[in-house]
Amino acid sequence: MLLTEQIAEQLIIAARDRGELDNLPGQGRPLALDDDSAVPPELRASYRILKNSGYIPAEVEQLRQVRQVESLLAQAESDNDKKTLLLKLSLLRSKLPSLQLATAGTQRYRDKILQRLYK
Repeated sequence: MLLTEQIAEQLIIAARDRGELDNLPGQGRPLALDDDSAVPPELRASYRILKNSGYIPAEVEQLRQVRQVESLLAQAESDNDKKTLLLKLSLLRSKLPSLQLATAGTQRYRDKILQRLYK
C-alpha cells in the first residue's frame, strides 16, 4: 500500500471513530456506481467529465428524438398527424447513419455506451 493510501485510510478511520461519518445522506444504501468496465481505462476520466457536464453525443440525441417521434406516432389519431410524424421519423432516421459516436471502441463498446446514455 502506498504512503498516501495509508494516510487516507488512517484519516478515514479517525473520522469514523469521531462519528463524523454518521448520519450522512444515503447511509445504509448501496452506492449508485456507474459500470464503466467497458470503457478503456485511459478514457474513463474524460468520459466521466463529459457525462457529468451533461454532454450527450449527437447520435444518442438523434436516437432519443426517433424514440420520441415513434411514441407520438403510436398515439396519433388523425391521418394527417400520422403522415407528418412519419415524414419526421423518416428524416430523423436518414440522418442517423451520418452521425458517428466519437469513440475508437468496438461495436460492443459503442452499443454499451448507447445503452447507458439512452436510458
